[in-house]
Amino acid sequence: MRADTVEIYSDATNAAVMRHPGRRFPGVLVQGDTLHSLWMQADLACREAGPGSRGFEEISDLRNRLQELLIHYKVVLGEHRIPLPFSDQ
Repeated sequence: MRADTVEIYSDATNAAVMRHPGRRFPGVLVQGDTLHSLWMQADLACREAGPGSRGFEEISDLRNRLQELLIHYKVVLGEHRIPLPFSDQ
């Protein structure tokens, strides 16, 4: 872990906009519990749509990209012994 300064343009709940040092454009900070919730919604939509249905490929890609972010988030928190802000069951 390291401490650094970020530029905060908005600290709205679940919609904080900030620019990380070295990045040209700001990004949106998504809280871990919100990320988990978004992944769960995408996973449900993917299962409900089913392979071969219209839009399945896009829904599946969205789910998989969210899952990659969620896995990274869980690994980083585990490395720093920080408990998850959601139930991982």
